[in-house]
Amino acid sequence: MSTIYDPQGGDPIGVVLYRQTVRGDRLASRRIARFRDSSSDEDTAEARVAGTLEAIGGRSIIRDPDGEAVVDVRIDVEKSHIEAGWGRGTHRETFDEHIDLPKGTYWGSLIFIVLKNFDANAGGRLVFRTVAPTPKPMVLDMELSREGAAALDRIGIRLDAVAFRLNPTIHWLVDPVMRLIAPRATFWLLPGEPPALARFAGPRNYLRQEIVIQ
Repeated sequence: MSTIYDPQGGDPIGVVLYRQTVRGDRLASRRIARFRDSSSDEDTAEARVAGTLEAIGGRSIIRDPDGEAVVDVRIDVEKSHIEAGWGRGTHRETFDEHIDLPKGTYWGSLIFIVLKNFDANAGGRLVFRTVAPTPKPMVLDMELSREGAAALDRIGIRLDAVAFRLNPTIHWLVDPVMRLIAPRATFWLLPGEPPALARFAGPRNYLRQEIVIQ
């Protein structure tokens, strides 16, 4: 469990609950962020972990303070299929299409698993595919890159961390729409076996609310 703060680091605005299980070569994970206003964001994912991380499928749900799913995206990597619904009442829209989803398609908690294994699998940068609710699901190629050493100040201590940046491979100057929809974010990891997430700063979801998790 981790605490969610606003970008200024004031009072907590929510918590993140994370659970991961492994049976044989199958990994199942669930991450749910619950906020003070009773809204929530949830990701589930299943993947194979026999040597490489190969996504199988999962789901992303965003619920409003009333508990209604205003975004619901189902991802089937094995069948290259995305099914989604977003909006409320008469404004509800749906999406049901076959889209190229390679085994290296990651979203939600799978991105953090890639990050924790970055040094073993990447030479400074790693490109992968993701499915981002905008709220319509959009398939993007993202780049995870090492930014270098960065010190984090906590009450009474200083932590030596390593910063990583997550950006779309298409820069917003080339495609200005990317400024509005791409999930740019920064992660700080503490070295160790395995590395530990010290801080995350980025958008909560397609509503672009900036949050900090630490």
